[in-house]
Amino acid sequence: MCLICERIEMIKRGKNSFFVKELETGFVVLGDYQCFKGYTLFLCKEHVTELHQLPRAFKVKYLEEMSIVAEACQKAFDADKMNIELLGNGDAHVHFHIFPRKKGDTPIPGPVWWVSKDEMFNDKVKPTKEELERLKKLLRIQLSNLLNNYHS
Repeated sequence: MCLICERIEMIKRGKNSFFVKELETGFVVLGDYQCFKGYTLFLCKEHVTELHQLPRAFKVKYLEEMSIVAEACQKAFDADKMNIELLGNGDAHVHFHIFPRKKGDTPIPGPVWWVSKDEMFNDKVKPTKEELERLKKLLRIQLSNLLNNYHS
């Protein structure tokens, strides 16, 4: 089983403390490390390695929901810019990395991946239980607002 599928199974068993909300096509989770406050992932419910492998209607809905998640992140974490990536080189299961960015959040303007791994994945940027709950609440509020407006 892939790491993303394992994380999804943890969500289904109520054992993933980073879980924020289930949408029709995926699961919203906060990143284990929060070097960029509000770093969020949108995990696809379907196990495929490439976006184009999804059935057309599901793919369109997944992309639409990803856009809603990104907008919710921007609002929840007061981002100046959003970085959104679909990589999958490490975990070959379609999932988006959604980074709320602030002006001056890196020494040199550029992608988040220019930040060293030692800094990105340092225990100092792991959220405390209280901080994790606060971040999840902020994101849930914005997701609910956007989804309510979208469906009305």
